Amino acid sequence: MPIAESSRHAAVLILFGVLDRVPSERSAVDDRVGQDLDVLLLARAATLRAHPGEVAFPGGRIDPGDAGPTAAALREAHEETGLDPAGVDVLGMLHPVPLSFSRHLVTPVLGWWRERSAVRVVDEGESAAVFRAPVADLLDPAHRGVTVIRRDGHEWRGPAFTIDTGSGTHTVWGFTAMLLDALFDRLGWAEPWDRAREIPLPSGSARR
Repeated sequence: MPIAESSRHAAVLILFGVLDRVPSERSAVDDRVGQDLDVLLLARAATLRAHPGEVAFPGGRIDPGDAGPTAAALREAHEETGLDPAGVDVLGMLHPVPLSFSRHLVTPVLGWWRERSAVRVVDEGESAAVFRAPVADLLDPAHRGVTVIRRDGHEWRGPAFTIDTGSGTHTVWGFTAMLLDALFDRLGWAEPWDRAREIPLPSGSARR
């Protein structure tokens, strides 16, 4: 049966905002697109059964009481990060993306953070960290590469990013990295990067 017919519907919030402060060394030499923007991300708790430890957008399943993907994405973002949805302008939705591994059909919701609100880890059982990743750092070719899973004679390659949050370095890969990669390409923001450069998967990730 096609996944679109049997999948569980979910939504994620891709929320862009303006950096609190653009580092002087960046603004002096860097006029790239996105140098003053960030995007809200979280690191899932390592104890979760599904996608433990992975970096993700806020989001989750669409509940029966949600008025569609946008409402679900904003609700989940509030529950996971403490974000105040009143400060978010919804820009639109992207086409739903099927995830055959978890049998979900995920609708990405694009948002603009018009009025900032404090974000944090709300439930340590769900999230290990909540952070705003500078878009310029994600676009930097030095922070880009691919993750590779080799298993039973097969190989799976996908885009990846590394991001330093100040409290540690995270690898963004899998579904979240694919969405960022496609969005950056669609917006014309992407710079040439080394597609042969392999970024190691976080410990335990290859068991998926």
